[in-house]
Amino acid sequence: MRSKLSIACAAATLFLSVFVRAGAEQPPPAQQPPPAQQPAPAQPPPGRGGGPGRGASTAFPKTTRPLADAATIERGSALYGINCRLCHGADLRGGDLGGINLLRSQLVLADQDAELIHPVVTQGRNNPGMPPMPPVPLSLDDTKAIAAYIRSVLARSAGQGGPPPGPPVELNIVVGNAEAGQKYFAGNCASCHSPTGDLAGLASRYPVPMQLQNTWVSGVVGAGGRGGGRGGRGVVPRAPKPATAIVTTADGQRFEGPLQRIDDFIVVIADPDGLPRTFRRVGGNPKIEITDPLDGHKKLWVKLTDKDMHDVTAYLVTLK
Repeated sequence: MRSKLSIACAAATLFLSVFVRAGAEQPPPAQQPPPAQQPAPAQPPPGRGGGPGRGASTAFPKTTRPLADAATIERGSALYGINCRLCHGADLRGGDLGGINLLRSQLVLADQDAELIHPVVTQGRNNPGMPPMPPVPLSLDDTKAIAAYIRSVLARSAGQGGPPPGPPVELNIVVGNAEAGQKYFAGNCASCHSPTGDLAGLASRYPVPMQLQNTWVSGVVGAGGRGGGRGGRGVVPRAPKPATAIVTTADGQRFEGPLQRIDDFIVVIADPDGLPRTFRRVGGNPKIEITDPLDGHKKLWVKLTDKDMHDVTAYLVTLK
């Protein structure tokens, strides 16, 4: 009996040992292959750098208008140089006559094909606190060409409101007739200026013809010395004397000072302490007398043609 029990225990032990070893010798379960990596989502191609219209269609939707053909852009560039450069600058960021930066103008950015620009060009503008913009008699086709040129500059600019790439544009503007310019000067400028008086040596003080032209057209007088500034190289521009106004109220009081603002509703002058004094305008009251040192130049801007401007410049560069 005891021997049978021993045999049964030995058999059970053997069975368990075989079972445990068999389990230990089982090959490990096959590892599952790692899941296939999903391809990265396609990234939009990077912009080619720079300005609106070049990889920036979502950032600057107002400046992604299609460009015109090369001939139209070239014609617009020439028209811009003749009619707009003096006020708005060679790089469209504002010139010596105080024109606005066209690269940041909301009207220019919203314009599609001169529908907003043309009325301003042909009717002019007179915003308080800013130099007046005289009307320019251009056809709609000419204005469209200028607008096409502006769009082409926006497309090449280095960023919002930045200048186009490349060195500053230098043009040879001494292309007029000096003799014709001298006759124009005698008929339109000699009452205030003299080639042997205040303008003696003018071309030596303004050795850069573009600067000289900007100076005489705008009426800005240059101070001596070297310097930069928007006016050009060689002379530090000096602001002209401000316009002054005498305001006489209905009860006979008289006030005088530098003119700060005038429109159909108010006139503002500076009092002796420099503080603004505002008068409401109703009909002919108060009486206003304005003295503007640049009045002659402002009247000249309206009638000055491109030929006249270049002729006078050709004459003035001889005043060394």
